Amino acid sequence: MRARDVLELTLLAAIWGASFLFMRIAAPQFGPVALAAVRVAGAALVLLPLLGLRGEAAALRRHWRAIALVGVMNSALPFALFGFAALSISAGLSSIFNAGTPLFTALIAWLWLHDRLDRRRSAGLALGLAGVLGLAGHNAGLRGDVTDLQPALAVLACLAATLLYAA
Repeated sequence: MRARDVLELTLLAAIWGASFLFMRIAAPQFGPVALAAVRVAGAALVLLPLLGLRGEAAALRRHWRAIALVGVMNSALPFALFGFAALSISAGLSSIFNAGTPLFTALIAWLWLHDRLDRRRSAGLALGLAGVLGLAGHNAGLRGDVTDLQPALAVLACLAATLLYAA
């Protein structure tokens, strides 16, 4: 990797990781749905002028339904689900669950696109899923002696969000 690639990857990781901290701080104040709306609106305020500058506004008008569907499935709903999770689990734990996105992507590719999972890929997928679930299950306090369902619901929200990202 070139130094610039490492710098860009580090910057991307910092921005992505900071979003989980932001959600953890802001979700109790705004609520998960309002927070997701603010995030989506903020992104639209940045991206729409860029679309216009690139001369692609006509494409948005032609394909607005598909773009809206992808926006809801890949941004709005996951943002709201991670915001809900942020009400009861840590930002670090949410980000660990986010690591499940490529694992779910591989499962979807296998089920939907019939991408072949050889023995090595299957082992890697199983190990990755076990690692994410093991870390998260332990850190979320998902034990038999815990009666509070809130952490379990937060875990399910994170899993649903990562599944939507993968789809």
